[in-house]
Amino acid sequence: LELVKYALRRAEHQQKISANIVQINDLLDEANYLWNKEGSIGDLTAVHIQLALAAKERRTGRMSETWLSEIKEQQLLISSDGKQVGKVNGLTVLEVGESIFGTPARITATVYAGSQGVTDIEREVELGKSIHSKGFLILTGYLGHKYGQEFPVTISANIAIEQSYGHIDGDSASMAELCALISAITHLPIDQGIAITGSINQHGEVQSIGGANEKIEGFYRLCKDRGLTGQQGVIIPRTNVVNLMLQDEVIEAVKKEQFHIYAVDDIDQSIEILMGMSAGVMNRVGRYPRKSIHSLVLAKLAAFADMLEGGE
Repeated sequence: LELVKYALRRAEHQQKISANIVQINDLLDEANYLWNKEGSIGDLTAVHIQLALAAKERRTGRMSETWLSEIKEQQLLISSDGKQVGKVNGLTVLEVGESIFGTPARITATVYAGSQGVTDIEREVELGKSIHSKGFLILTGYLGHKYGQEFPVTISANIAIEQSYGHIDGDSASMAELCALISAITHLPIDQGIAITGSINQHGEVQSIGGANEKIEGFYRLCKDRGLTGQQGVIIPRTNVVNLMLQDEVIEAVKKEQFHIYAVDDIDQSIEILMGMSAGVMNRVGRYPRKSIHSLVLAKLAAFADMLEGGE
């Protein structure tokens, strides 16, 4: 069973097993070594596989421990409780040699009156690669489609992945970037105990990403180190549920409601979880409920448009 779970995790799928027999043989070799070390008493069991996996994690987990240590020492600024405006915890996967681990990354947005549009700071300084830039442009497409039907969306905004000093690729941060932008526009604070990953299309639908297991476990480790509150968790695309093969410790924490995994279909569900307010559904006359997130966004964007186009 432990070998099957390992092969499923390597394939990142609950119903597909990795065909990379070399990795499985390497794990079996190490388990066999540990069994022989015990004197070859009894059968080689799942316990030996678990010990081999733990040993491998200790060897390859030094980078992730160093990263976690820097967050603990506040060399990397990541909040896991409280609420803040224009700041959200995105999730990234880092690969260094054989070490693959997930870690949160703070994404921030600032908004002010102007007509420069939404600026991707990573792209401007040539740290954002093509797929990341594509995800960002899709974000701006959603913004215009959603809020620019009755007046031009006139805004100046900046979005950045803070304390990142290397190249960034992939579109899995686009949902987090949009949430940070909406928070900055509305001044609604985001729950820092909930991290988020997922890409979006121009209609706000959430799309699958890679590395879901490592991303969830990376944020869980940080929250566990600081103390689980029962309010912390991770937002992932619903289509990634089939890819989840999490460590037993994380599964147990979810069962005990010490940690949560939210599977979402669209951006509305995400902002409702992060901001604790209804996103709002458009009525027959094309209006959103007064006390809703989309209504607040429209009001602020309309105020910016009036300011720049000579409104009173």
